[in-house]
Amino acid sequence: MVIPSILEQAHALAGRAVGEGGIAVDATVGNGHDTAFLARAVGAGGAVVGFDVQEEALIETRHRLEREALSAPVRLVHAGHQTLARHLEETERGRVGAIMFNLGYLPGGDHSVATRPETTRQALDAGTEVLRPGGVITVVAYTGHEGGDDEAEAVEAWASALPQAQFRALSYRFPNWSNDPPRLFAVEKRDA
Repeated sequence: MVIPSILEQAHALAGRAVGEGGIAVDATVGNGHDTAFLARAVGAGGAVVGFDVQEEALIETRHRLEREALSAPVRLVHAGHQTLARHLEETERGRVGAIMFNLGYLPGGDHSVATRPETTRQALDAGTEVLRPGGVITVVAYTGHEGGDDEAEAVEAWASALPQAQFRALSYRFPNWSNDPPRLFAVEKRDA
């Protein structure tokens, strides 16, 4: 296909921003797909920090990283994404090249445990603080579950309010899909 899927586009943007030896954050590790992608992107000389509130997600992500024999140092944190700045080392803050979010619930997990607009906004604000100039935040917002539309709208409002002199914001979606397709928001921190 010529037009990339939402996830392919998120990976393309994050991959261009982080690169070999970089620092990346997976704000919602889920089943570990983005964590593994980021570990491949940064390589053995980089670092990935992943967050999830569900131990089940962290266990599955550890297994995925082991199965794929990825060499990048990955630190998994059992905490909500809104705490990401507190869990980064002082030397990592301001040097993060990519932060990836997949909002909603853990696929195959408990659907009653889902991201929420309030904590997501806190995490996004924290992300802009730890991101380096030229770094990217990608947010895949799934709207097909209870609260999903509200969260997507909150992310869009957050991205729309960012000062243009400091950030570039993008919204990517498929408007002709009728089955609640996910939406991608991406924010690039401009050079100072």
